Amino acid sequence: MTPFEIKKALEAAVLLVDTREQPTAAFKSRMEKVGLPYERYKLNAGDYSIKTMRENGTEINCERLFAIERKMSLDELAACYTHDRARFTREFERAQDCGTKIYLLIENATWENLFNGKYRSKFGSNAFAASVLAWLARYDCQIIFCKSETSARLIHDILYRELKERLERGDFDE
Repeated sequence: MTPFEIKKALEAAVLLVDTREQPTAAFKSRMEKVGLPYERYKLNAGDYSIKTMRENGTEINCERLFAIERKMSLDELAACYTHDRARFTREFERAQDCGTKIYLLIENATWENLFNGKYRSKFGSNAFAASVLAWLARYDCQIIFCKSETSARLIHDILYRELKERLERGDFDE
C-alpha cells in the first residue's frame, strides 16, 4: 500500500466490540472516548479489535490478528483465574490457535497491588501473580495495567498502532 492508501485505511478504521460487552453507561462513555466509530461483532477472542477498508472496497478485519481483553479490576481478573478459569483458558486457547495476539488490559491495577494482595478477592497474591505470569508465557500475551480513565485511549492507540504497523509492513498487500 502507498502512504496515501495507508492514511485512507487508517481514517476508515472501525472499532470492533465483542457482542458480549454489556452496553452500560460506562461502556457508552468509553466508546465516546475511544473516538472511533464502532460495530458490535462476535469476536473469536478479546473484547476489542479493529477493521478497515482498502480503497477498492475490500475489508481488512484484524480480529484474528490482535485483540484487547479488558478487565475492570484485579478482582475481575482474579475471578478469571479461579471460578472462571476454564472459560478464560478456552478464550486464550482459541486466540493461540488462530495466532491472535492478545493485549490483557487491566483497569485500576498495578503490579504492586497484585503482589501485595491489595484487592478484594481471597485469591492469594503469590498464586495470583504466578497465574498472571504463567499466562504471559503460555499465551504470549501482553499485560497492561492502567487507570480506568486511561483505558479508552489505550484501546484506541494499541489497535491503531497495530493496524498502522501491519499496513506499513505490507501484511495485507495482495
